[in-house]
Amino acid sequence: MIYRGFKFGMILQLAVGPMCLMVFNTSATYGFLVGLSLVLAISLIDAIYIILSGLGIAAIINKEKTISTIKVLGCIVLVLFGTSSITGAFGFTLLPALKIFSDVTNQNIFIQGILLTASNPLTIIFWGGVFSTQVVEYGKKQLIFFGFGCILSTLFFLTIVSFCGSILSGFLPQIVIKFLNVMVGAILIYLGIKLLLKK
Repeated sequence: MIYRGFKFGMILQLAVGPMCLMVFNTSATYGFLVGLSLVLAISLIDAIYIILSGLGIAAIINKEKTISTIKVLGCIVLVLFGTSSITGAFGFTLLPALKIFSDVTNQNIFIQGILLTASNPLTIIFWGGVFSTQVVEYGKKQLIFFGFGCILSTLFFLTIVSFCGSILSGFLPQIVIKFLNVMVGAILIYLGIKLLLKK
């Protein structure tokens, strides 16, 4: 079941999302270890969401009022980080009071990863759907192994992305790295607005 979960998780990873691009960009700009901090943060939140889904939390948050609040908070976080990423590419920040946006350390990148990944708790509903289809066929113990496999796939795939980003950093001109920052920022802002408008 671990392998089954790993395979399922890898299929999801192949749909390259903004966090994957952010891992690559972070590693290309600041190195593998800093990128790895981001990978660990993403994997941690994914693990928490998968556990919560398995416990049936999806059914609790799948209510109109709760979802509306989640959308607004998620949008604010994504737009703030997106704006910070774009302005950071040009050497200044719109949010100087928040050190997690301006200072780059392993700890700050980890916190950024936590906030960004957690900004879309609607992921719990997705995982809730996945587990509800699996629970028909498999027992609780097997579902635990399935979820563990999914988490492993996130850790494995994004570690490779981080490694590739750090290796390629020596070959990427500064203008390309700036472009990546702007692109990641624009995608985050787009996702924030999309999350808010989602019906």
